[in-house]
Amino acid sequence: MGRDVLGEFELMVLLAAMRLGEDDAYALGIVDVIRDRTGRRVRRSAVYTTLKRLEQKGLVSSYLGEARAERGGKARRHIVVLPEGREAVHESRQAFEEMWGGLDTAPGLSS
Repeated sequence: MGRDVLGEFELMVLLAAMRLGEDDAYALGIVDVIRDRTGRRVRRSAVYTTLKRLEQKGLVSSYLGEARAERGGKARRHIVVLPEGREAVHESRQAFEEMWGGLDTAPGLSS
């Protein structure tokens, strides 16, 4: 792996953004996906902080969408997972699969 390994929450945020797609990937949507798929309580502020870090790493970019009447005229900040972000997700998956390999037969891990 040529990059730093993604943290668990960074990986969840990237996966949620990928699942939502560019049109629907924004902080609250990401919170909802993580909560719905994992049962984990997520603070919006944690997602904002993580998105900022991922943007600094060059894994995502963001842009302001159109103003929305239901938001009092405020625009949503949409998240775009860049090719480097998709590659980081792929590398993280490979690393976890390598680490997981063979553990299902290790003593003490069978059901």
